[in-house]
Amino acid sequence: MARQLTSGDIRTLVGGLGIQPTKKWGQNFVVDANTVRRITAAAGLGPDDVVMEVGPGLGSLTLGLIEVARRVVAVEIDPKLALALPTTVAHRAPDEHDRLTVVEADAARIAPEALPEPPTALVANLPYNVAVPVVLHALETFPTLVKGLVMVQKEVADRLTAGPGSKIYGGPSVKLAWYASSRRAGSVSANVFWPVPNVASGLVAFERRASPDADRAQVFAAVDAAFGQRRKMLRQALKGWAGSVDAAEEILGRAGIEPTRRGESLDIGEFVALATAKETR
Repeated sequence: MARQLTSGDIRTLVGGLGIQPTKKWGQNFVVDANTVRRITAAAGLGPDDVVMEVGPGLGSLTLGLIEVARRVVAVEIDPKLALALPTTVAHRAPDEHDRLTVVEADAARIAPEALPEPPTALVANLPYNVAVPVVLHALETFPTLVKGLVMVQKEVADRLTAGPGSKIYGGPSVKLAWYASSRRAGSVSANVFWPVPNVASGLVAFERRASPDADRAQVFAAVDAAFGQRRKMLRQALKGWAGSVDAAEEILGRAGIEPTRRGESLDIGEFVALATAKETR
């Protein structure tokens, strides 16, 4: 069984590597073993899963994941951390360390060929400024991903899982719904991290479902237009996307959507209907 990292271990590793946690890469390391066990359990992993872990840092969560998954592919952007992680895991989990592969890369841009095999699950502690791009890029780039659990800033977790009609429902909510169903899977105190961040975190779990039969780029363009001016009625918010207010009203009519509604009231199915109506004009 892997020996989990304590707060003292984290400080020792940071000092030995000569690194300073940066806000640029959102480096707040998990130092609570109970939180690691909780995340690992909530991810619903099995012995056949290949987990893509984004931003493994010093390896706190990695040590939990390799105990339950067949393989963990850790994608780390920081070269010092990427170099040190295999040694840490080999020292603390000698029986499981051969299940780990470390890839030094930017997870928001990574290509399928960069990984040794297709992942089935995404598990990550993500900085708030890259959380949405990383999750959406992973779901688009790796169709083998069937599930995931990400820890993100609480506000981001709320936005990702919000439903139509909510004030925090927006582009990220709709785009995630294109790929998967999602739900809040709990909250995480700031005190389980070092350094301690100024915000609380939340867990978001998702399960892939069949994407709609439509042009994703066109649907996402409609989403961006609708929420780019979310206070305006759709006939105004969509005029740039449609070409004019009259064109927007015609497309909305063909899609069966009242032009006086606002973007925050539409679900993914209605955005698909918009894109389809535009294409078939």
